[in-house]
Parts: sequence; C-alpha cells; structure tokens
Amino acid sequence: MVNHQIIDARDPHLTPVDLTPEDLAGLRENLHEQRLFRQEQLREITAAAPARTDALRQRQAASQVEVSVKLAASARMVLADVEAALTRMDDGSYGYCHLCRRPIARERLEIVPQARYCARCQQVREAGR
Repeated sequence: MVNHQIIDARDPHLTPVDLTPEDLAGLRENLHEQRLFRQEQLREITAAAPARTDALRQRQAASQVEVSVKLAASARMVLADVEAALTRMDDGSYGYCHLCRRPIARERLEIVPQARYCARCQQVREAGR
C-alpha cells in the first residue's frame, strides 16, 4: 500500500532536486518549444480535411479522420500538460510530485519536462489502471 502523506512543497529541505535557474530556463524553453509544436500539429490536423468523392476514397477518408481525431486528442492532451507545467513554473510549484509532494528528479524533468509525478508515483498510477 502506498502512503500518500502530504508534504509541504515549500519546505526548504525539499527543493526540486537541485534545479538551478539555468535548468529551469532550459526546461521552460523546452516546454515553449513543445507548446509551439503541438499548436502547429493541431493546426495541420484541423486544416487537412480531404475532399474525396468515390466510395473507396470515402472509406479511406473515414479511416484518416479517425486517425486524425486520435492524433488531435493526443496533441491536445500533451498541450494541456505543457500549459499546466508552465503554470506551475510561474506559481513556484513546478518540480514537485502531485501525489507525494516530493521533488521530481531532475533527470525525469529533463526527459519529461511536463511531468506531474515522480517516477515512483507514476509507476503506482500506471499499475492502478
């Protein structure tokens, strides 16, 4: 069983694993790049509306629409995570796990800068699905 003890994220002994101002600036830049990429991806997906006429092309178009809908949903989800991470940076809560409130490892943030959970809590969440 996991202990979901709440730890105050403002505790000075629990700073986000040695994130320097330079680290935060690099992570913020990465998040901004991801935001731009996802916004452009959504624009491209919504702009690509094929105009096909015959039955075969209509079936192909239907499957393409299904793929586009799934891609757009995924892009919107990642974009929302990126926006939330930028908000956490602005309010000072970035780098802390949403479950255990402990700092998220710098290495994890470098790989997934929009991470909401530390690796341990992420594994617990995924195991519970």
